[in-house]
Amino acid sequence: MTERLFGTDGVRGLAGTELTADMAHRLGRAAVIVLGRRHAGRPAFVVGRDPRASGEWLEDALVQGIRGAGGDIHVAGVEPTPAVAFLVTDLGTSSGVVISASHNPPEYNGIKFFDATGAKLSDEVEEEIEAAMTGPPPPSARPGDTRAVGERRERYLTHLAQAADARLDGLRVVVDCANGSASSIAPVLLRRLGAEVHAINAEPDGKNINDGCGALYPEVVAEAVVGLGAHCGVSLDGDADRALFADADAAIVDGDQVLAACALAMRERGELAQNTVVTTIMANLGFHHAMREAGIDVVASRVGDRYVLEEMLRTGAVLGGEQSGHVIFRERANTGDGLLTAIRFLSLSALTGRPIGDLAAVMHRYPQRMINVEVVDRSTATHADVLAAVASAEGALGLDGRVLVRASGTEPLVRVMVEASSEDLASEHAERIAEVVRSASS
Repeated sequence: MTERLFGTDGVRGLAGTELTADMAHRLGRAAVIVLGRRHAGRPAFVVGRDPRASGEWLEDALVQGIRGAGGDIHVAGVEPTPAVAFLVTDLGTSSGVVISASHNPPEYNGIKFFDATGAKLSDEVEEEIEAAMTGPPPPSARPGDTRAVGERRERYLTHLAQAADARLDGLRVVVDCANGSASSIAPVLLRRLGAEVHAINAEPDGKNINDGCGALYPEVVAEAVVGLGAHCGVSLDGDADRALFADADAAIVDGDQVLAACALAMRERGELAQNTVVTTIMANLGFHHAMREAGIDVVASRVGDRYVLEEMLRTGAVLGGEQSGHVIFRERANTGDGLLTAIRFLSLSALTGRPIGDLAAVMHRYPQRMINVEVVDRSTATHADVLAAVASAEGALGLDGRVLVRASGTEPLVRVMVEASSEDLASEHAERIAEVVRSASS
């Protein structure tokens, strides 16, 4: 069976070899064919990118494909992924396109699309675009127009600032911008709300995005918080669609803890629609326990913030997110936004007078061990011996642990995750299951 071109979050690969200019051109053309017929009037696309060096030539190829098929272009330049999603709805275009590999290393790049609501595309629509890449060209059309997006930054900043529950006066914040697309906007936003800001890794050069910094390395901002005597830190990834945090004692605060704290605050204010929060199957067991104790319903989706949104729309929930730091506040956006998450979480701290470490303590985070096992066939995840090993571990852990074994959506890997009451116990069971996976795959 042929692998899908689109993964969990768009098309990604090594720039120039796996993700080429030709592929970008064909993706642009196919997107006009598929997305154009879902929107009244002439197809129009907001196009943005992160600061990777490969972004410029991929943008050129993508824009040529869109224009050649008759789509108009609104050029946003280097902007966070969620800023492009916001501009789609702000400008009323048929789609948005971001050239970014998010948290991946500098040598990678990617292309992901948004629909007219600022939401990522469904699997079905992505499959239509993939099919259209090899289909007949669209009927001859007048080449699309290209125009710059005027005052784009100010409109997005205003949108974010309006989401704050309180000003951040007196708060000393370190923000790690991952040398990414939020490098010139995150410090401005936080200062506008009154915070004293120390920005680190905010000098992108096209080659240093996510390089030992950002949301994959939250210990970097944690160390800076202590060194600078700050109250807290925010760690963004390269395209700023996720955020992790560090408290004054350098303890990392992940997406589960942010989601739990925000859920409780919103429920207390009567803002948690359907008394429901959406997370993914990767959410920590402690999150489920905290929500159950608070009487809040939890719905778990597949991994990926677009799947979180699908469940939010299905259930009517307005809050959802992932352990990785993607959080969706649906009254403000239809995709994860690291800057919006930072504003909501930090302003909740300011409003309540509680440090972020205190807010995060509403849930106990169970120790977790993750092992990625290389396999020949990803269906090994459901091999009888593997299922038996999982059942044995679940029986031993009972209510004080959790086991998840799943095939990677993009790589020849089976991911083994175990949560338990201690790190030793989690490692013991994870290693035992991983060995069974290796044996079943050989």
